Amino acid sequence: MDWLTPEGFAAFTGALVIMRGVAEWWLDQFNVTHIQGHQGKMPPAWKSVMDASTFSRSVNYTVAKGKFSQWSGIYGTLILLAALFSGLLPVMEQTWTGHLGASIWIQSGFLCTVATLLALFDLPWNFWSQFHLEERFGFNKSNSKLWAVDQLKMFILGWAIGWPMITLLLWIVEKAGDQWWVWAWCVLLVFQIVMLILAPMLILPLFNKLTPLDEGSLKDRLLLLAGRTGFGMSAIQVMDGSRRSGHSNAFFTGFGKFRRIVLFDTLIEQLNEREVEAVLAHEIGHFKKRHVLLMMGIGLAGMLVQLWIVAWVAKQTWFFSAFGFAQTSMPIAFMIFFLILGTVTFWISPLSHLLSRQFEYQADAYAAQATGDRKALTDALRKISLENLSNPVPHPLYSFVYYSHPTLLEREKALSHHWEQ
Repeated sequence: MDWLTPEGFAAFTGALVIMRGVAEWWLDQFNVTHIQGHQGKMPPAWKSVMDASTFSRSVNYTVAKGKFSQWSGIYGTLILLAALFSGLLPVMEQTWTGHLGASIWIQSGFLCTVATLLALFDLPWNFWSQFHLEERFGFNKSNSKLWAVDQLKMFILGWAIGWPMITLLLWIVEKAGDQWWVWAWCVLLVFQIVMLILAPMLILPLFNKLTPLDEGSLKDRLLLLAGRTGFGMSAIQVMDGSRRSGHSNAFFTGFGKFRRIVLFDTLIEQLNEREVEAVLAHEIGHFKKRHVLLMMGIGLAGMLVQLWIVAWVAKQTWFFSAFGFAQTSMPIAFMIFFLILGTVTFWISPLSHLLSRQFEYQADAYAAQATGDRKALTDALRKISLENLSNPVPHPLYSFVYYSHPTLLEREKALSHHWEQ
């Protein structure tokens, strides 16, 4: 069967979606079975890292997340297949434009509506994950009111940003001719830069309280590290992550004079000052090694390719007919493409994760060198892993496909090797 026909492309897409769903289910099953085999049999390498009770909790948490992922994955696959092949979207689109017209604002509003409906289908799973799975293992610190307000804010924010942005892209398509995808890419590039600056100042505070790190020895230590490594920043802030979760993290946002370090309050609570310094040195390592720029460059190149593909398929009648649409339409081309995109990127994501893991090794090595204290970084990684009940023994295939970070023991081994050199 020629796959560049309505029937062929529909069959190809459906098979790809189902294959992804099956692959995800089996990867979860491999991981669950693998770690269940270690229940009560802690590997010798882990005996110096955690006690038997913590190891058992990590196993149980990983198993619970794996089974949840299997069921939610089946649900997500069925929803996607229904969206693509039930014929409901063509009916919705005809009804929408028939009653409201076909201006670019109306068409972009339809795309936002479809995205909102799909997000609504995910809410029950989000709620269950937060208030049953995370609650069971002591990570949930939120409540149903805060959760509902967060969801409402995200929907409003999605419309406030997405609707005018999609409208602008459709306007570019209308005005820029066959090379619209190049101009659209330029606009999206500028948009990303603007968001890097504005998101930490305007969007992040909508969900979390950010306060300056208190004066004291920790702040002095971190500022000395930043000065010693030539890492310019405008502020070090503490985020009230404990308001929603017991998990911990640290990151930097923005660039140039807008760059700022954000530490979860849970991280400061769990680690001592030397260890927090090591974590910050790791984040600085990503900057100094240009990992962020490299990943942004790869992402922007990928976005350019995606826009070119949309420009091409938007001219192919078989692409629209495969999903029940009677005529070509740029908004519909965008919608179908991005419905399918997650399935395609699933199969190539292990390559980006492989690169990401290499970057983590490099940032670890930089942190150990910048602080002169390998033990502080090792201790920090151990505490973060234990506090988050990270999977101590993931299935190798599962970690290859999904993990953007090496496992704890892999990082310790690499650090030891680098230090000895």
